[in-house]
Amino acid sequence: MKRAINLVPARPPAILLAVLPFALILIVYAIGSDIRLGANPNDKLMPSFSTIGEAVGRLAFEENRRTGEYVFWTDTAISLQRIVVGLAISTALCILIGIPVGFLPVLRALFGPFLAAFSLIPPLAVLPILFIVFGLGETSKIVLIVFGVAPFLTRDVALAVAAIPREQIVKAQTLGASTWQMMVHVVFPQILPRLFDSLRLSLGATWLFLIASEAIASEGGLGYRIFLVRRYLSMDVILPYVAWITLLAFLMDYALTLASRGAARWYHLGRAQ
Repeated sequence: MKRAINLVPARPPAILLAVLPFALILIVYAIGSDIRLGANPNDKLMPSFSTIGEAVGRLAFEENRRTGEYVFWTDTAISLQRIVVGLAISTALCILIGIPVGFLPVLRALFGPFLAAFSLIPPLAVLPILFIVFGLGETSKIVLIVFGVAPFLTRDVALAVAAIPREQIVKAQTLGASTWQMMVHVVFPQILPRLFDSLRLSLGATWLFLIASEAIASEGGLGYRIFLVRRYLSMDVILPYVAWITLLAFLMDYALTLASRGAARWYHLGRAQ
């Protein structure tokens, strides 16, 4: 009897299995929409796919009469810019702080507990403070992303560095490597795959912080648009925006996967074996 653990689908069946849950969701939604619209043609909770398509076409391919912009793409560009800047700053901070803290015993003893405590502060709880300190402009939204993501990444990198076998450090010292050279040539390449994985895991939280900040104080962005039209129960706009955010997050996750494979081929080859 063949065990389930040994059933490995080939590529075509694997693609079909991956698509199946999404197809089921669309089918269930279509059935539910038909039932609700049949009972009430003016129902806004579950608009038909044609209504959703019309709303997307209007927002994506028709200029806004007041601003002359294509609202859908403008909102996307604004949100992506905030996400990319926030993640870039968070990544730089986690490398510059996490590696030394995890590698040097004195810094680990000094800042380890502080990092652990700081990473547990709920970012949304300090959102009002960020708005008071940094204002309602772009800075506060980027700072919220950094505040929410950087401590988690930094702590994770520090833990990964501290877990590197001591034998490797001893060998590097025997060969005459300085502290700086060990951090750059021994530690950094080894924590790089872990860093990419941590970035992937933090994408959901990153989008959460972005949308929260855009919903409260913003003049553009995907989160801003969702909360702007909610007062009109415009599910034909909200649903495609949510789906678009999900797709963007998925594409970012895939891009990080490709970057990890390119930057740390040794790690992925070892896992494949």
